[in-house]
Amino acid sequence: MTRDKSVIVCGGGIVGLCTAYYLAREGCRVTLVERHAEGHDHCALGSCGYISPSHVIPLAAPGMVWKGLKWMLNSRSPFYIKPRLDTDLMRWGWHFWRASNHRRVARAAPILRDLCLHSQKLFEELDELTGHRSEYQRAGLLNLCQTAQGLEDEASGLARTANELGVEARVLDAKQTAALGLGVKLDIAGSVYFPIDAHLTPARFTAVLTALLQEMGVNFQWSTTIYGWRTTGRRIAAVQTTAGDLIADEFVLTGGSWSAGMIAGLGLRMPMQAGKGYSLTLPNPRFRITKPFILKERRVAVTPMGDTLRFGGTMEINSHDDQVRPERIEQIKAGVMAFLPEFTAADFDGIKPWFGYRPVSPDGLPYIGRFNRYANLTAACGHAMLGVTLAPGTGQLIAGILSGRTPAVNLDLLSPDRYS
Repeated sequence: MTRDKSVIVCGGGIVGLCTAYYLAREGCRVTLVERHAEGHDHCALGSCGYISPSHVIPLAAPGMVWKGLKWMLNSRSPFYIKPRLDTDLMRWGWHFWRASNHRRVARAAPILRDLCLHSQKLFEELDELTGHRSEYQRAGLLNLCQTAQGLEDEASGLARTANELGVEARVLDAKQTAALGLGVKLDIAGSVYFPIDAHLTPARFTAVLTALLQEMGVNFQWSTTIYGWRTTGRRIAAVQTTAGDLIADEFVLTGGSWSAGMIAGLGLRMPMQAGKGYSLTLPNPRFRITKPFILKERRVAVTPMGDTLRFGGTMEINSHDDQVRPERIEQIKAGVMAFLPEFTAADFDGIKPWFGYRPVSPDGLPYIGRFNRYANLTAACGHAMLGVTLAPGTGQLIAGILSGRTPAVNLDLLSPDRYS
């Protein structure tokens, strides 16, 4: 049982907050340790806020290796891996190549479906609990395709897989897509429509959840950096931080793309790369878009968030360098203007780009579960582009694991030891 058990959650992003919530509901004494101050920026805040049961195919999918090799030569490409001599990157790339096959995707897709659907249900419960303050909307999601070939590929790929797994996907031509009344002129061949998908405003959700956790008695250790661990046999005795050693019964790793570095001194191997993504948010857009959508060939996501409009995209496998690459921003703008011809470069004048680091495992699946080497250390990280979607589901899974309950889904493919 977890009641009265002390737990330290190591990382205060959206997954860490949701994990703290479900642990506190179990009766645990929770301390959340975060290296930044309260109200800090993190990977989810500038994202497009999708809660997407439609995302049943992981990043490591058939054909992605060859696309990655081709795109590596172009820093404007949607999926860019900066060439560099780095043993961690080369090891990650090897595992990515091995995971990018039909057999692996066939095993992973039902697990992602179950996690996404369950997490969406939890989001709806949280939205009700917190008074609908996160701008949660179940408005669906469209993958817009500009070319006939792109539409055919999307229909025979993701749409077919989603329907086979019971996640509704409708293939629409350009006229049928326009009939949905998206609020802007489109230059497309058609789309795939996922009516059950939802979205929210991440900054509102995390602020509301943080306030709720404070009311529940969760202890926040802000501006505190983790730099090491003290161990006793097969157990973590304490986490070493800039605020001193913190002792607990259980420790949960929710550090996003920094998670692998946080456990480096424990002799554990958990391959992870920082996948930098960018977004641009228009505070007063000229067009009132009614549903979120993805510009498929350009890999650009578009989400209405309250009175604002957010454009996000690109996956740049690089280090935590904090460098804004102008060509990546221009790629987003060019994609928008190609698909949405009423938009011009002037719509983006004066808009400061945001960037964040997605935690990308080699197979595109999160790390969820206990480590074999340490009986009281559990992973909840590596969600890649599904951090928002899977956050509540992950948090509830972790609470169940720490209480000794059998998980509702098979976690074998998500084991943090799968690359050990």
